[in-house]
Amino acid sequence: MHLLTILTVVIVAIVLRSQSISTKGKWSQRWYRTLFLFCFPGLLMLTTATAILYMGCHGQMLGVKAGSVGCLFAGSLILFASGSLLKLAYQGDRSLRQLSRYPQQKIGNTTVKLLDLELPYSALIGFWQSEVVVSKGLLNILDTEHLTAVLAHEQAHAEYKDTFWFFWLGWIRDFSFWLPNTDKLWFELLLLRELRADRKAVESVDFLLLAESLLAVAKAPLECSAWCVGLNDAQIGDRLEERINSLLIPTKPIEKLRWHHWSWLCLLFLPLLTIPLHY
Repeated sequence: MHLLTILTVVIVAIVLRSQSISTKGKWSQRWYRTLFLFCFPGLLMLTTATAILYMGCHGQMLGVKAGSVGCLFAGSLILFASGSLLKLAYQGDRSLRQLSRYPQQKIGNTTVKLLDLELPYSALIGFWQSEVVVSKGLLNILDTEHLTAVLAHEQAHAEYKDTFWFFWLGWIRDFSFWLPNTDKLWFELLLLRELRADRKAVESVDFLLLAESLLAVAKAPLECSAWCVGLNDAQIGDRLEERINSLLIPTKPIEKLRWHHWSWLCLLFLPLLTIPLHY
């Protein structure tokens, strides 16, 4: 019975992840739909696996004998997810240790870590409390006004705690990599994250300055880890045009968070309601 349960949930997860990814519509519509399709299938499998392990491989469920195969699948999934989390935590800790070795420099009112790299690069690195990192190459090609625009973008990431939330999203990506559209949804979330930071930044700087800065650093896209959000992230480098158009075309403010946007989280507890059925 446990094997049938977890196979049913896996099928549901595959069907949900197979849904087409819309790149049209308002930012909020794209964000919450993509977030649901990305997070819900993987988390549903985890809560189901947790419920199965709690019930154990003995006894019966709805009159059908519980077997050990379902528990084996559930345990393997939780073990793999735990290993993915430990791996990301280790990589993040190593990145933070390296970050502490970089020299500091004051740019306007912002203290940044200076990276000895000739390529133009800017990023926010950390977990909950994050720091801005810029390269010497970026300081060489941008004037003070354009640097201020770049720093406003990175501060927007810090305000939204993007390094913290995308660490956990990166974890979901790692343990659910085998589901359909995982990378497509991930890249869409990265793009939407950047569009949000761009919109926040232009509240305090000229949008043309930020657009020009984007074009300047686009020549050297670099890949960022789950602990890092970068202005020129290589994973969305081919979608620069959409970011520029978003800056040039006036848009409405981003819709505030509503409770119904997260109502699907309640569905994650459904597998736990099956525990009383096991005896």
